[in-house]
Amino acid sequence: MSLTFHLECSIPCGAGPFAAAERHHLCTCGRPLLARYDWERIGAHWTRESLGNATRSMWRYAPALPLTDGAPPVTLGEGWTPLFPAPRLGAELGLSHLYVKDEALNPTNSFKARGMSAAVTRARDLEATTLAVPSAGNAACALAAYAANAGLEAQVFMPRDVKSPFIQECRLHGADVTLVDGLITDAGRLAAEQGRPQGWYDVSTLKEPYRVEGKKTMGYEIAEQLGWRWPDWIIYPTGGGTGIVGIWKACDELEQLGWVRGPRPRLVSVQADGCAPIVRAFQTGAETAEPWVGAATVADGLRVPAAVGDILVLRALRASGGSALAVSDTEMIQGMRDLGSQEGIGAAPEGGATLAALRRLVADGTISSHDRVVLLNTGGALKYLDVLE
Repeated sequence: MSLTFHLECSIPCGAGPFAAAERHHLCTCGRPLLARYDWERIGAHWTRESLGNATRSMWRYAPALPLTDGAPPVTLGEGWTPLFPAPRLGAELGLSHLYVKDEALNPTNSFKARGMSAAVTRARDLEATTLAVPSAGNAACALAAYAANAGLEAQVFMPRDVKSPFIQECRLHGADVTLVDGLITDAGRLAAEQGRPQGWYDVSTLKEPYRVEGKKTMGYEIAEQLGWRWPDWIIYPTGGGTGIVGIWKACDELEQLGWVRGPRPRLVSVQADGCAPIVRAFQTGAETAEPWVGAATVADGLRVPAAVGDILVLRALRASGGSALAVSDTEMIQGMRDLGSQEGIGAAPEGGATLAALRRLVADGTISSHDRVVLLNTGGALKYLDVLE
C-alpha cells in the first residue's frame, strides 16, 4: 500500500503528524485534521496538461485525493459540475462576469456527494464496515448512496422535522434512519453515543479528515473552468463550513503545484438571519464562533448552530480579504425564484442565499461591475418545493 499523504492538525497545535494508514478523526487537541500531500513527488508526474483525457468527475484530480495506489474510488460520477454564466442576472446587477457553480447536478442532488465519495473511499480502505453521520438532510442522503455503492452499512441521524424526501432517499439506499428531537448538534451527540461503543466510523463534518478533500475539488474545478485563474469572489452558503475550508485548501494546493498564480479569490460566507454564528464571530473579530441559540431557517443546510471547523472558516474568510453576512429566509426564497426564472437553475434555499448576499454586496459597492463572481448553489430545489408555496 502506497500513500502520498499524511495527516496534520489544522491549527496546528504541535501534535502529529499522523499516519494516514491508520484511523484518525480529530487531532488530540480536538481540532480537525487535514490531509497533507507530497507535492514534489506528485508534481513530478502530474501536470495540468495531463487532465486533457482525465475522467469528467472529481476523480480527475485523483493524485490530490486520499486514494490508496491501485484502489478504485467509491464513485457515482460526482463532480465536474457546470460553471454556468448568468448573463441575465449579471445584467440586472451590472456585473459583466457572473457565474453559478451548480452543485445540484451531483449524485443525490447536492455538493455533499463530493465529500462522501472521498470519505467512504477512505473508510473502505481503512476496513470500516459501518459508517455514521448526523445530518440536516443532504449529507445523510449522500452517505446512504455511497455506502450502498461500497457495500457498507450506513447509520444516519437527522432532526425529526427534516423534510420527508431526505428520509425516503436515505431509506431507498438502505440506510438505517434515526430521527432525533432537536437540531443537527443533537443528532451528532446521539450518533456519537450510539456509535462509539460499537466502533462505527464517524463521518461527521470535519470530525474526519476526508470529506473536506472531496469538497476542495470545487475549488480545483472553478480554477480549471476559468482557465486556471481565480475569480475575484466566491460566495458560499455556510453551515458546517467544509466547503469554505476545502476551497481555501485548494487555493493553497494549486499554488504549491504551480498551476494557478495571481490573487486568490475573496471568500464570502452567507448564513441565515436565524442561524449566523460564523457571521457574528466574523463581525465581532472573534477567533471562534459561539453556538447560536434558537437556530431557525428554511434552509436546512444553514441550520447549524455550532461548527467544529469554525476557526478554519473564519481564518479563511479573513485571509482572503472576504466577508460574512446573513440574509433572511424571504431573501433566500426570492433568490431561488430569480435563479430559476432568469437562469433556469433549480436552486435550494442555500443557493438562493448566495444571490441575496450578492445583491447586498453590489448595492454597497463591495463588488464592482468588472469583478468575476462565482455563486455556489450547493443543492437542488426539488426537496424544498414546499418553501415556494
